[in-house]
Amino acid sequence: MSGRNAGGARAATGAARRLVRVASLAAALGLWQLLTSLDVTLWLRFEQFPTVVEVASAFADRVGTEAYRQDLGHSLRRIAVGFLLAAVLGVAAGTAVARSRWAADLLGPLVEVVRPVPAIALVPVAILLLPTNEQGIVFITCAAALFPVLVSTRHAVRALSPVWEEAVLTMGGGRARVLFSVVLPGALPGIFAGLSVGIGVSWICVISAEMISGEYGVGYRTWQDYTVVDYPGVFVGMATIGALGWLTSTAVETLGRRVTSWLPRPADRFPAGPVRGAVSGTASPVATPASGALAPAVPAIPAGPAIPAASPEKEPVR
Repeated sequence: MSGRNAGGARAATGAARRLVRVASLAAALGLWQLLTSLDVTLWLRFEQFPTVVEVASAFADRVGTEAYRQDLGHSLRRIAVGFLLAAVLGVAAGTAVARSRWAADLLGPLVEVVRPVPAIALVPVAILLLPTNEQGIVFITCAAALFPVLVSTRHAVRALSPVWEEAVLTMGGGRARVLFSVVLPGALPGIFAGLSVGIGVSWICVISAEMISGEYGVGYRTWQDYTVVDYPGVFVGMATIGALGWLTSTAVETLGRRVTSWLPRPADRFPAGPVRGAVSGTASPVATPASGALAPAVPAIPAGPAIPAASPEKEPVR
């Protein structure tokens, strides 16, 4: 019964949170419509802003056109290619820098010198190096996502406890087994944290690159609307960029939760009811949060020295 009550409470909490999110968005749109329709000018000038109704009308006129679909296709293809390249290169380079002293010495200084340079500042480099604007935009998109993924992977790998690696080596496992059974699975939370940051930065840079040197794409179309003073069209482009960024970021985070489903979640860390008998050292059944069923009684383990889940970052030794 307690498990069903806890499940119902969590469902109600989730519904309430979704309602709050929808209400906050509706309130923001309502405030926008009110300020622009009344031409409010209180230091901020809303009289030149298009109203929500005007933007919605422009979006309805544009969403079914071939040009709009073409722009979406170009931007999504650039993001997909650039981000996938950054994910593969970032994870590989970050793991190598964290695990190998040679890789750290060879790649570490280069990474630290290039990483502070904004990806959009690499537009002249892309124009000089690559034969087409399309390849240059993909290059900038890849560079934008590469460093968040690389740095997050490096920190995640270095923070792993050496206990698990030593256990695999003791049982006869080789370096490949350690890499694919210990290092990469253990670093997955940090890797997906970098991927989540990288996808957002990629959108910022791909839109900027399309505005500067693109021929198609959402960024290119948004800049063209601005040059012809089509402000509702500008806001259609901004809304499209925001929606695409939200969808792709949500997809990355959802994939990360599925891939790391073995990690404890908040509902797993906090059971539905109190656990009795832990202090006295007696065995006690524990209600699982999902079904409310009683798990087998587990004898209490005497207190001993705590073993940290992860050690501080260690320098590569190989």
